[in-house]
Amino acid sequence: MSTKVHKVAMDDSSTHLTSPPSKSRSGTSKWGIYSLCLITLYFLCSFLDTIKDRWYILDTTELHQLAQDAIELHPGDTGKMISHMVTNLTETHGSKHINPRQDEWVFNNAGGAMGAMYIIHASITEYLIIFGTTIGTEGHTGRHTVDNYFHILEGEQWVYDPPSFEKIVYPPGSVHHLPRGIVRQYKMHEGCFALEYSRGAFSFNRRIIIRIIDSRLLIF
Repeated sequence: MSTKVHKVAMDDSSTHLTSPPSKSRSGTSKWGIYSLCLITLYFLCSFLDTIKDRWYILDTTELHQLAQDAIELHPGDTGKMISHMVTNLTETHGSKHINPRQDEWVFNNAGGAMGAMYIIHASITEYLIIFGTTIGTEGHTGRHTVDNYFHILEGEQWVYDPPSFEKIVYPPGSVHHLPRGIVRQYKMHEGCFALEYSRGAFSFNRRIIIRIIDSRLLIF
């Protein structure tokens, strides 16, 4: 008895294994995605920077006048100055935006300077605090993406801004404006307290949170 052997022709395509994509091609694709994300983020931040004023509720000129009024009404009494400003701000903006609890002080350690702060208002685009110490401190401002306004209520703030060789002194009633991107050394000589206002993109997230974390939440 004869046996017929049937040969099955195999398609060459069935034995062909798909080769994995090359590492170089995959790496190039990832860098392209990263670059596109960075470019998109850059233009988004640039656009938001042009309209950030829409989210501010506080005004630099009005705050400066408020600080000067408090100093004039209660010279040498920081507690009453703070009460005057907080009462005024609460009447203007309401307790929804202003923290009226003047006993909520937190130790603050940022840029090497140690003191205490009381948060009056905080949002993603601006914050308003009282910062100071009765025994003096010094450090650096840090370099930030926001504008900072330091209204001196009591004492003096000394500032060094290289390459100048002169000491800048800010007495009560004056305001030290630190533009975004600028860093300076400062000293709050002996006892000094100030109304500090910061405005700009991610103002609260970057500065206040860093201050609280660095202070290890030492609340008294």
